[in-house]
Amino acid sequence: MVSLFRYPKRHLKKLIKEGEYVEAIELGKSLESKFSNDHDFMFIMGSAYFIVEDAKKALPYFEKAFQLDNNDIETITLKTNVHLALQQKDEAIICCKQILKLESKNSEAQRLLEELENL
Repeated sequence: MVSLFRYPKRHLKKLIKEGEYVEAIELGKSLESKFSNDHDFMFIMGSAYFIVEDAKKALPYFEKAFQLDNNDIETITLKTNVHLALQQKDEAIICCKQILKLESKNSEAQRLLEELENL
């Protein structure tokens, strides 16, 4: 039990890996004030909500993670997926452009951007 308090993010990741999403979300909510400026924590929480198909709750976590590190392709990719799930085409397009600015040869972002712009 000591490691839970010493390494709460590690415990959070373990719960998610084990499929204990509800427990992970509850733990995360209890830790949120302590880790509100931690990119990894925000990314983990956004991922947990996205896994349980709650894109609306996932979005603020990915937005905060993006504010803390706007060069993380994985965060921007998941943020794009959340916008798509919420049918927010314009925001998804912005995310695709951000990915391509960081990684110009990202074929997935390029394909999605073309697809979205042709809708």
